[in-house]
Amino acid sequence: MAQRTVTTPTSRLDRYFFISTRGSTVEREIRGGLATFFTMAYIVVLNPIIIGTVADQDGAFLGVPTVAAATALVAGVMTIAMGVIGKYPFAIAAGLGLNAFVAFGIASRMSWADAMGLVVLEGLVITVLVLTGFRTAVFHAIPPPLKTAIGVGIGLFIALIGFVDAGFVRRTGVGPVPVELGVATQLRGWPTLVFVLGLLLTIVLVVRKVKGAILIGILATTVIAIIVEAIADIGPAFNPVDGTVNPVGWQLNVPALPDEIVSTPDLSLLGQFSLFGGFAEVGVVTALLIVFTLMLADFFDTMGTVVGVGGEAGLLDENRNLPGIDRVLLVDSVAAVAGGAASTSSNTTYIESAAGVGEGARTGLASVVTGALFLVAMLFTPLVTVIPYEAATPALVVVGFLMFAQIRTIDIGDYAIAIPAFLTIVLMPFTYSITNGIGAGFVSYAIIKLAQGRAREVHPLLWIVAALFVVYFAVGPIQDLIA
Repeated sequence: MAQRTVTTPTSRLDRYFFISTRGSTVEREIRGGLATFFTMAYIVVLNPIIIGTVADQDGAFLGVPTVAAATALVAGVMTIAMGVIGKYPFAIAAGLGLNAFVAFGIASRMSWADAMGLVVLEGLVITVLVLTGFRTAVFHAIPPPLKTAIGVGIGLFIALIGFVDAGFVRRTGVGPVPVELGVATQLRGWPTLVFVLGLLLTIVLVVRKVKGAILIGILATTVIAIIVEAIADIGPAFNPVDGTVNPVGWQLNVPALPDEIVSTPDLSLLGQFSLFGGFAEVGVVTALLIVFTLMLADFFDTMGTVVGVGGEAGLLDENRNLPGIDRVLLVDSVAAVAGGAASTSSNTTYIESAAGVGEGARTGLASVVTGALFLVAMLFTPLVTVIPYEAATPALVVVGFLMFAQIRTIDIGDYAIAIPAFLTIVLMPFTYSITNGIGAGFVSYAIIKLAQGRAREVHPLLWIVAALFVVYFAVGPIQDLIA
């Protein structure tokens, strides 16, 4: 856990954001805000690829440029709101996984307007749960070791995301082994070398405690990537024009300076949703199950992120709770509504916020910086596309280690907590889902306590949540039964 030196507040800005109280400085907050933005700026490109290129039931597309502009706008506004209202260094953007579920699991059964209406409805339900205190109460009902396990699991999860997005670890698609090293178990291609150099550079900078280590690593690796591409002319891993695949190409973006620097944002998607249209398309029961699935994933993804990032920043109390978490959860809930209303999918608190924390960010000022950069990105989307995965993901791997270090506080000798903690930790990366890991941990913890005759030690709310997770894991069979 990061060490902090507390000093006396010296200005209104300092007092409002608790900068000195949390042992930070304005410089660190700005640096952390920059690091978080550059680590998660990919969402301005990736979300349009997921949301904007998939046809709904009627064959309609939202379009990449419009989704890109709306993605940057909502991320900017809601991240600033998180900084000003939540007062913590958490950034918000369209949720990965949630956007894929909306695109492939919902829009394929109805119009985009109907699908986004269900996202808005889910966000409204989550907001009500925050205002009634239920969401915060659930957070406090979780045993501290399980909260720690959530942070450790997320550390492994984002490290795996970093390796996979960079192409260092890949899906095989055939055979009994689900993933492998590089291409056919070999590290091939200049982009992979750029990732390795970036990772080693970032590690060295962090070990030597260089200020701005993660941000320097991202920017320096991007420069290397641009030079390598200019010399070797590698191209993308997948060419959407002719459908060709280059296994040693760049992931997501080709690192070359764009011809166009500034573009006018198209915000025509704002307000294009139908709140209850999905109910008419798929029926009340199915629509409610969709909303429930979205809600549960959104509910606990954010909770896991807050614990993981807050723990790494040293912002949690002795019970692993985040002081003032109700403000954070309220902004996050409204962000889900805003994401649906802008047709970008549910927006949620991002685990990449850990990159800013790694740079020393401890307050909402960092989020204000990140949010402002997202608003600027609306105009400079072509520049955002310069950074390839290979340059951004080394930061995720390093931050993943920093979060994993929290595992030292879990009592491995107590199986009643160690086994649920283990399931929480390993299922996040293994299933590529924060929610799945949390659910497995909660359910197994409740069952073990029941088997030990110690059911009273489980908070009543945790029993309710564990039961809801049983429903969550059984949504598929339930839908089949209804059908």
